Amino acid sequence: MKFYLSMALAAVLMAGTANAQHVNIGIKGGLNLYDIKNDDGTKYDTKAGVNVGLLGHIHFTKQFALQPELVYSSEGAKYTTAGVDTKLKLGYINVPVMFQYMFDNGFRLEAGPQVGFLASAKSETNKTTVDIKDNIKPVDFALGAGLGYVDVKSGFGVDARYNLGLSNINENGTVKSTNRGLQLGVFYMFGHK
Repeated sequence: MKFYLSMALAAVLMAGTANAQHVNIGIKGGLNLYDIKNDDGTKYDTKAGVNVGLLGHIHFTKQFALQPELVYSSEGAKYTTAGVDTKLKLGYINVPVMFQYMFDNGFRLEAGPQVGFLASAKSETNKTTVDIKDNIKPVDFALGAGLGYVDVKSGFGVDARYNLGLSNINENGTVKSTNRGLQLGVFYMFGHK
């Protein structure tokens, strides 16, 4: 499955690059505010984390672009049981592919799919950390939507994106759990036009 998904992504990127007006490479980073939604009604609190990575920005026309990214994202949630706080710390290598509509004033709207590959999974209670990677599925699919602004002259920008998990991340058990979260960030595109 991973192989076919990687091949499809590579094909889209190569086809997009061949027809593109211009391509930019950039870096990005920012704040994550994530939690986990459970279908049994169990409530988790938002956990703060970070995201950092690379982006490609492929212009097809003056208004439309494709922005594939490779981003490390710290996600998870926290909850309290009988007065004891527990943090679920999930680390993913995410590959979002955002389709963007760009306005003439630097603002842009974006939406697209994301696949995440689990890099780490830990549960921390009372400063005791337990590896729970075997309990979390290794691949997570999501949809993202957001908005951003880039200063055309400098290449610096800001963005906000909401990611809605579609996959059940529980490897074991009957409860369906999905990641969801808000990402706030800054980015810089080298040689932006």
